[in-house]
Amino acid sequence: MVKKSNRGEVSPFYAMEILKEANKMENDGYNIMHMETGEPGNIAPSRVIEAAHKALECGELGYTEAEGLPLLRKKIIQHYKDFYGICIDYEKVTVTMGSSGGLLLAFIAAFDVGDRVAMATPSYPAYRNVLKSLGIKVIELSSGIETRFQPTVKLLKELDEPIQGLIIASPSNPTGTMIPTAELVAISKFCDDHGIRIISDEIYHGITYERRADTVLSYSSDAVVANGFSKYFAMTGWRLGWLVLPHDLVRPIELLAQNYFISPPALSQHAAIAAFDCTDELEENIRMYSENRKILLEALPQAGFSELAPSDGAFYIYAKVSNLTNNSENFCRKMLQDIGVAATPGIDFSPRDGDQYVRFSYASKKETVSRSAELILDWLTKSNLEN
Repeated sequence: MVKKSNRGEVSPFYAMEILKEANKMENDGYNIMHMETGEPGNIAPSRVIEAAHKALECGELGYTEAEGLPLLRKKIIQHYKDFYGICIDYEKVTVTMGSSGGLLLAFIAAFDVGDRVAMATPSYPAYRNVLKSLGIKVIELSSGIETRFQPTVKLLKELDEPIQGLIIASPSNPTGTMIPTAELVAISKFCDDHGIRIISDEIYHGITYERRADTVLSYSSDAVVANGFSKYFAMTGWRLGWLVLPHDLVRPIELLAQNYFISPPALSQHAAIAAFDCTDELEENIRMYSENRKILLEALPQAGFSELAPSDGAFYIYAKVSNLTNNSENFCRKMLQDIGVAATPGIDFSPRDGDQYVRFSYASKKETVSRSAELILDWLTKSNLEN
């Protein structure tokens, strides 16, 4: 029998599984309300589109440096100065194949097979699945609503064995919760003192409702930050992200990027240079998300969802459904089949208690979110769900 690696033996990405089923129904003529994927409802800003057209006309779309176009890297550096008030060395910024590609590079460069990397549960499933495929042991921090579904120093101190890494995301996927500033400072100090590498996924920065998100770069010189153009900048399909690296990972990441990807897509890079000059359009998106958030925060409790995670940022509501079902996957599939509303089961995010939760994305147009709320309320009022 020929050899086959076990690296592909990871759990499904259920958001994509539901999307696949929803798309099939849509192709069969059903009207589907998409609330399963974290994809902005508006297209990329107009200046980004214009820059892409210009790049196509000029034809300068060959390989770039593995770390990305120099002008784009300078734009990212300026963004950190403008948004966070911090200065970053040029060589520490690397443009990547989406933030997902950046996280892959960071995991490979920072950790070895057998290392232990902690993260809060629930969390974005790709962290867990990619680490598993690399032979890295995932350590689940059993966070709950009392810690805003986020890691704390207390949870880190309670671990039985040392860890080599910690993944944080604030705002997070799936909960939208943020780590309070004092706790983020404490986590950063604890990790620095104990030689724990922080990987901070900051892809949802810019999408917050009460206060701005803190970057871990303000508190730790050894952390890795991943960010990108998919969420705030509404450029999901352009597959472009970036890393901000500590000095000891700059060269390793460059070498890995050369060999894994050669370079990020040139067209997307030329277009993204314009993204930082589109604040008006992008802030209009945030206003839309804020309105959608209010709709769901009011409608979901009326429909019978017993507990909602504090939605500080991103564009998700993480809702407890244990009073409605003991199987969130079946619940989501039934909701899709019955009323055409697509949402993601909590098993995507938590192997511990994901059966008790559902994630709703409110990144869609306001009309989609409003109609979905009406359909869900009517459905749960009239139907007798079976577990």
